[in-house]
Amino acid sequence: MTDRLPHPLRSDALDNRERILDAARALFSADGLDVPMREIARRAGVGPATLYRRFPTKQMLVADAFADQLRACRAIVDEGCADPDPWRGLCLVIEKICELHARDRGFTEAFLSTFPGVTDVAASREYTVKAVAELAQRAKEAGHLRPDFVLDDLILILMANKGIHATSTATQVMASRRFAGLVIQAFEACPQHAPLPPAARLASAAPHSGRLVSQPGRVRLRSGRR
Repeated sequence: MTDRLPHPLRSDALDNRERILDAARALFSADGLDVPMREIARRAGVGPATLYRRFPTKQMLVADAFADQLRACRAIVDEGCADPDPWRGLCLVIEKICELHARDRGFTEAFLSTFPGVTDVAASREYTVKAVAELAQRAKEAGHLRPDFVLDDLILILMANKGIHATSTATQVMASRRFAGLVIQAFEACPQHAPLPPAARLASAAPHSGRLVSQPGRVRLRSGRR
């Protein structure tokens, strides 16, 4: 019915916009950025005309769907770069960026992709990469970051972090924090082996011979034989 109203109420328009953005984030996370616009409209419960009235292009939808995450990403990088200790700043960036992406895999998909025309995402990625490169160089010069670290390692971190799957966002974030701790220890020039964050309880199946069984404090392999 909303499509038939010549002058919909502002509250209706805002409600439609949020439903479209929520649907887009969910589908981008599950199916990538190539999901059809009509499928996004269907998930949001609006007609295609309403979707295109709010977002005339896919590029505009992607940029608006992840506007908050883009701002958060830039704030994290700025906070890390402002730290007078470059190693501590780099660790902060790794920890918080991993957590940000763990909370929304759709954002990771957008951030790592080369989807044409999404200038906001491309600009944020370029800013992040350049700032982290400068921060990493300072950490190397201070003797804290291993000298063979390369910028592609940052992309590798995000790709690996994207592969973390859990039954809840809280568990996924918990696993991401531990992953970030492992990464930081691997990158440190003279690792101190600080205690890692707690392990997350991730359910996983082992092929053929058994399955992983999670118990408090441990994960063990249970045989498939009876």
